[in-house]
Amino acid sequence: MLTEPRSGRLAAWGNALLAGFVSPDDAVLAVVGEDAVHRVEGLPGETAPVGLTLALGRLRALGVTGLRVALPAPGHPLGLSGPPEFNARALEAEEAVICHGVALGLVPEVSEAGPAGDVHVEVVWHCLPVREAPPADVPSLGEAERELAEALREATSVLSRLDVAGSGPAAEAAIDAYRARAERGRDVLAPGYPPRAVRVLELAQRVGLLVSLAVERGAGPGGAVSASEIAGRGAALRPVERVARRAQVAAYNAYVEERERGLERG
Repeated sequence: MLTEPRSGRLAAWGNALLAGFVSPDDAVLAVVGEDAVHRVEGLPGETAPVGLTLALGRLRALGVTGLRVALPAPGHPLGLSGPPEFNARALEAEEAVICHGVALGLVPEVSEAGPAGDVHVEVVWHCLPVREAPPADVPSLGEAERELAEALREATSVLSRLDVAGSGPAAEAAIDAYRARAERGRDVLAPGYPPRAVRVLELAQRVGLLVSLAVERGAGPGGAVSASEIAGRGAALRPVERVARRAQVAAYNAYVEERERGLERG
């Protein structure tokens, strides 16, 4: 969770485009990021993969009014609604985008090409049918914020208790570097999102960073030194990672949720 999921960028900036807050060029530039190119395959009415600008326009013409994120993991189909074929592909990719208004979903397939030192990343989004049903296990923003506050305390406590390299100066340095990268040119969310969603996503990323540091550094010098300690660390941090993923999905999906509530009140 050190980096933004591609599904999060596509949903956030796709929502901003659908709402008229950004131009198609700006939305696509933000979604592609440092990748070389993104294409969409399997779009209704198209016989070959198409560029992201055309794909987003076609989805809007088909009736898509918003985009949601799914970040599933084994045993946790977070944000998914079926069918099993789509869920399986999303689980393999560990992420997906679900269209609101039309029963379609998008799953990324990432590939690298080029010689060592000059590798570029290409992404093909596979457009597939989905089931129109409530997404699995997605909390409200309020629930996510409350869970995250507790998860942050728990993550810090677990790292200290297990003596994992990641709870001291090394962790703080990594967090500072992460913040600096974010401040140099990445919006946490696209225009149009409520401030609470931005706050929740920032906190979810911080919690996810602490968990990632534990996983990456826990078995190194100063970290867990036995199989039982490594197993204990994983078991203790798994619920924390789950909370962070749920909060990320809640933040990215806040645009669609807010829009639905507005329509209900209207």
